[in-house]
Amino acid sequence: MKEAIKTAVQTEKDVMDFYSRAAQITQNERGRKVFEQLAKEEKEHCSHFFKIYPGNDLGSFEQYIQSPPRKESAMLRNLEKALDENVHERRAMEIALKEEEDLARVLEGTATNIIDPAVRTVFDRMAKETRDHFAVIESEYARLMGMVHETDIDTYVRE
Repeated sequence: MKEAIKTAVQTEKDVMDFYSRAAQITQNERGRKVFEQLAKEEKEHCSHFFKIYPGNDLGSFEQYIQSPPRKESAMLRNLEKALDENVHERRAMEIALKEEEDLARVLEGTATNIIDPAVRTVFDRMAKETRDHFAVIESEYARLMGMVHETDIDTYVRE
């Protein structure tokens, strides 16, 4: 259990670091704000796991959050590769969609194996919020790609 929670803490920090970096490289103001908001929410997610982590090897929450991003973070490596390929925002959103979907599955799977109801509730809640993040990114990606936005569906269906 301790390792599962520690992994969740690190994963949420990795995702927060990814969104912070994506916000830095996104030139579109709306896209940048989406990434900034997601980074803020990932920090909050990390704090939920941090609070239930039974170890004391991570330091304080603020120290942990301020620590540099992990070089072995696959999300950040993929984002930096996208920067090299000059595809920026679109690729950042594609990476984010895949990672949010994968993370939701992991959190849901982990939750089913947790006996402690308080810990299970945290994992369930984070899985739901991760699914919500996927929906936000998916919507912004559709807008960026010039696809019909979900708020315009009724207009197109009526015509």
